[in-house]
Amino acid sequence: MIDFIKELETILETDPLGLLEVKPKASSAMSADERLIASFEEINAFVREHDREPAASRDISERKLYSRLKGLRESPDKAAALAEFDTFDLLSDVIIPEPKEIKEINTIDDVLEDDTLGLLGNDLSGQADPNDIFNLKNVPKPADTPDYIAKRKPCEEFGQFEPLFKQIHADLASKKKVMRSFTSERQIASGAFFILQGMMVYVANVGKRELRNFGNIDARLYCVFENGTESNMLLRSLASALWKDETSRQIADDVQMELFSESEQITPDDKATGYIYVLRSLSEDPQIREIRNLYKIGFSSQPLKQRIRNAEHDPTYLMADVKLVTEFETYNLNPQKLEMLLHTFFAESCLNLDVFDSEGKRHTPREWFTVPLHVIETAVQLLINGDIVNYHYDSQQQEIIGK
Repeated sequence: MIDFIKELETILETDPLGLLEVKPKASSAMSADERLIASFEEINAFVREHDREPAASRDISERKLYSRLKGLRESPDKAAALAEFDTFDLLSDVIIPEPKEIKEINTIDDVLEDDTLGLLGNDLSGQADPNDIFNLKNVPKPADTPDYIAKRKPCEEFGQFEPLFKQIHADLASKKKVMRSFTSERQIASGAFFILQGMMVYVANVGKRELRNFGNIDARLYCVFENGTESNMLLRSLASALWKDETSRQIADDVQMELFSESEQITPDDKATGYIYVLRSLSEDPQIREIRNLYKIGFSSQPLKQRIRNAEHDPTYLMADVKLVTEFETYNLNPQKLEMLLHTFFAESCLNLDVFDSEGKRHTPREWFTVPLHVIETAVQLLINGDIVNYHYDSQQQEIIGK
């Protein structure tokens, strides 16, 4: 007769196939310290790329880094923990308190009385402590670190570029060159000069334009700065920096400042007459949400925020909230004519859709077009330069083609 107990003991002792071996699971979760360091390294990466701290801008990613840095500066303990990673002295002004004397712990009562962080329960007032270990919080996952970050470095061949900067200064002094506002990414081209944060930058080369994240067209640049440095930043990174710097300007030939209008030649001192803007619909209506490259092109002489404040109640905005994508400041021209010309240029791609207001009345908005954003920006630039009469828009290929 089989002795089952003995057989079971034999199996447990021998286990020839190793079925009973339990391997400890490797922990892949990041610790709190690792998360803190990773979040701070994102700020360091931004400073490396842009040579400045993140600001409270309209760019969501940059504003997020700005808020994070502000929070770290308000936390001496976190600033102390990040001291060895503070490459750019971002936390150097934070006053770090002297370390507290370590109290000897011998009993349970010592532990309960020394609960400095209040992790073991509510405070005496009965208010919930945000640091309570039972108060769970969502910890955002650190954004992926980009595989490549453009940096400025000394330009070894600056000697061949220096005469260009000297010539530009001479042309500005003689009025052969003038400065105009930066309004579009299309102004960034090979051979273009800009003033960025008080320094002249020369776009020596624009690489191949490629489709990148979120459907945006981008290209790698080779930029040379007047201080003898160079960078191969992305086109959209340079555009973002130019937009955020209120003093930024493009340096252009005097003849380029003549707009396609009935107005006189503009100068840097002229006043703006309004804005040509491009909006994107935030409608949840499936028949609107599924339309690709749907944008509203319009003109506003007043701050756009006031105009779109009640967009969800206005058939002009498809009875839904909208988001500003880009805008172009206009000077000394008939803005209504400019708007009409753009609408005529893209007439074949005008949205044909009926919208009903809150009273059930039917409306057919005529300022919405199914045109890629970069094509709209190109058309505006051609209109400003006066070259649009030599082109037409092919709605099938979604391209601007020469006549």
